[in-house]
Amino acid sequence: MNNTKELRLWTFAWILSMAIATFGPQFLWSEESIGTLLAIIANLILGIRMILANRKFINSGDELQKKIHLESMSLTLVLAVIVGLSYSLLDQKNIISGDAEISVLVLFIGITYFVATIINNRKYK
Repeated sequence: MNNTKELRLWTFAWILSMAIATFGPQFLWSEESIGTLLAIIANLILGIRMILANRKFINSGDELQKKIHLESMSLTLVLAVIVGLSYSLLDQKNIISGDAEISVLVLFIGITYFVATIINNRKYK
């Protein structure tokens, strides 16, 4: 299996396990069930496998691809910290009406990495 397919497989498995851990207690079993704990442990293990597959994918690229991903990841990390902390402060100081949700930050991180990778690919073309 090539590195792209392997990364896709582990990413899909992790996303599926996240959905099961999130919605299983609501639709498949009770909240205080051992099923919830097992689903969260499975999600953690699959997340680690996804990280390893991502590392393998990046390390299999040439120097330019590694540079593109490193720059995209570093920009994403810095923006996630700055935006995430500002978002949290907005919630703490009751400037926003709802609670600061981690899902919003995760979405921001995903979009940031996606856009940064596209921009860096064009930059180094």
